[in-house]
Amino acid sequence: MRRGICLLLILGLLCIPVKAEGKYVALTFDDGPSGRFTRRLLDGLEQRQVKATFFLCGYRLKDYQGLAERIFQEGHEIGLHGYSHDNMSKMTPAQLEKELQETKKLMPEGCRCTLLRPPGGASSQTLQSITKRENLSVILWSVDPRDWANHDAAVVQASVVERVSDGDIVLLHDMCDCSVDAAFGIIDALQKQGFQFVTVSELARLQGVILEPGRTYSGFSK
Repeated sequence: MRRGICLLLILGLLCIPVKAEGKYVALTFDDGPSGRFTRRLLDGLEQRQVKATFFLCGYRLKDYQGLAERIFQEGHEIGLHGYSHDNMSKMTPAQLEKELQETKKLMPEGCRCTLLRPPGGASSQTLQSITKRENLSVILWSVDPRDWANHDAAVVQASVVERVSDGDIVLLHDMCDCSVDAAFGIIDALQKQGFQFVTVSELARLQGVILEPGRTYSGFSK
């Protein structure tokens, strides 16, 4: 009897998430795939041995199936960013379901998406309910250098490097050379500071967080 109780206690302790040692950050890229920008980004990430999380749009997946397959095959994480990139907080349940399902249909074979980033971070009670039912965690961000508005790679890089800390989720976009340049600069600078780059799901695990469907996460800093 005592042996059985001890075994249950040990198993219970093994299930408790424990924060890993070190400094970890997740780079995330919205709005792709985007042709040559995505190809250049993937080349640089591979060269630096960095894994990232890509939140892909359905209307772009139609034109860049091969790039989505490459993202998946090279070990990056893929999340949903909706089909149309419209404001999800204003959608009906039927519209939301269509956005999610139509995007999922275009994902690479074997890719199981468990993350959603609503465009602009716009959410609603309806979205939370549907993501819970669809086994999706909603991922926002904790560091936003506004690279979509500021097209100076050095400024974007400095904005991230000066603010980032262990457990942060960095928002970037896969849409222009300046964002790609900024991403490489961020990686090079933070690696020198001892940061390691991981996917969002891996970052949550390393920070001792179990992602739950229907819940919203902006970062995992302690």
